[in-house]
Amino acid sequence: MTRQTFQQACVSAIAEEMRRDKDVFVMGEDIGVFGGPLLSNAGLWDEFGDQGRVIDTPISEGSFVGAGVGAAMQGKRPVVDIMFLEFLGLIIHQFGLDGGAMHYYSDGKARVPLVVRAKFGVGPFHGHAYDFHSWLQNIPGVKVVAPSNPSDAKGLMKAAIRDDNPVLFLEHMALYHAGKTEVSDDDDFVLPLGQAAVVRPGADVTIVASALMVKRALAAATELEKEGVDVEVVDLRTIVPLDKATVLASVRKTGRLVVASEAIKTGGSMNEVVAVVAEEAFGALKAPIMRVGPPSMPVPFHRELEKAYLPDATVIADALRGAMAG
Repeated sequence: MTRQTFQQACVSAIAEEMRRDKDVFVMGEDIGVFGGPLLSNAGLWDEFGDQGRVIDTPISEGSFVGAGVGAAMQGKRPVVDIMFLEFLGLIIHQFGLDGGAMHYYSDGKARVPLVVRAKFGVGPFHGHAYDFHSWLQNIPGVKVVAPSNPSDAKGLMKAAIRDDNPVLFLEHMALYHAGKTEVSDDDDFVLPLGQAAVVRPGADVTIVASALMVKRALAAATELEKEGVDVEVVDLRTIVPLDKATVLASVRKTGRLVVASEAIKTGGSMNEVVAVVAEEAFGALKAPIMRVGPPSMPVPFHRELEKAYLPDATVIADALRGAMAG
């Protein structure tokens, strides 16, 4: 075990997979000597640059993601960095409609083992905060991963690279350099995609979250504990495919559900969690489901407005109290 930041865990996972499999390579803007935005690819050029496996690209996200789809179909395993999630609209066709559909178009004969990395989220780095991952909910064939800590980031990154489907890997900027935690050194440390984690067991109310909202949900749970409320926190880790079994088991135990996301509440991916529970565990509910998320508006640039835009632990705690009050 070593202590790593979220950013270091992502890079070490990619480096280990590049050493293990020569078909793995990285591609994106400014990822060479510069090391990528927020050091997202720091050190990879030094080790793999002379092998032609770290490719700096022009500023044309659609072009190099499309090239990644083609390379993946020819047996390579590209890891493509598009810098920020707000650029998702520039690659929807190539990543989703082309890459995601190939399995279906070919009757399972074609594979597209492609990872697209994207940074997002309100945090210390001003700008580029938009969380648009929910757009991919309606595109079959793609997976969406959103770790909340360095250990999960490493295990899920390795799983994403080994997966035979296109994976969008989300890296929250507020978590990126926010301290080190223990991360496995085992080359085969892989966390399966599509498996949520109960990061805090509880008996009274369930909160389902991902990425930064997991940290804030845990803080809210600690606050509610002082009031005698036992909160169970479920970290989705993989948003698509959704781990229905873990979510349903938790709600059937507690009888109450709160969902929290950084994606805009209207049309956000957490609404799928709500729908699944309403369809398959409605009889277990003791209270209406509560949703926590930003309003339907652009992310403000002013710091104080930005804080007001994004739900914090206090807002989540109030939602948990609402669920308890029924």
